[in-house]
Amino acid sequence: MEKTHAGRGERWRWLLYVVVALAGGLLTFVGARAQQKATDDATFRKLIDGYCAAWSTGNADAPAKFYAKDDGLVFYDVAPFSYHSWKEYHEGVKKEFLDGAASVTLSAGKDLMVRRHGTMAWMTVPMHLSEKTKDGKSVEIDVRYTGIWEKRPVGWLLVHEHISAPLAGS
Repeated sequence: MEKTHAGRGERWRWLLYVVVALAGGLLTFVGARAQQKATDDATFRKLIDGYCAAWSTGNADAPAKFYAKDDGLVFYDVAPFSYHSWKEYHEGVKKEFLDGAASVTLSAGKDLMVRRHGTMAWMTVPMHLSEKTKDGKSVEIDVRYTGIWEKRPVGWLLVHEHISAPLAGS
């Protein structure tokens, strides 16, 4: 009879060890995930602020370091509808916007959202564009930004982005 009680006690102790080990493992996983999210948020906040600063120079070469240069990548902008490579995007934005601008300021809002899975991440953030044209006009526009980033040996690069503005009155 004593052996049976002792055997039960051993089983309960073993079960308690297993439960404690599982709880510890779960807490470690949750903590690591929270730490990864905080790191991703800081990384992508720095990236998007640098991206905005680069476009705000008014020089289409400045933001090039943020973009993958692969053929076939698509970038959607407010005008024209789309570009099918960084080279096309660079030339199009230069012609459509930057050549006529005396100054440009692009800033990212506070509502940055980042989702990451391995070497791919997507981000959304509202942005504000202020432009003074060479002919003296002022343009103020709020835009929606979505960027798809891929981690490559040189760092995080945009492989797709979508910039859009709400329709008038929206």
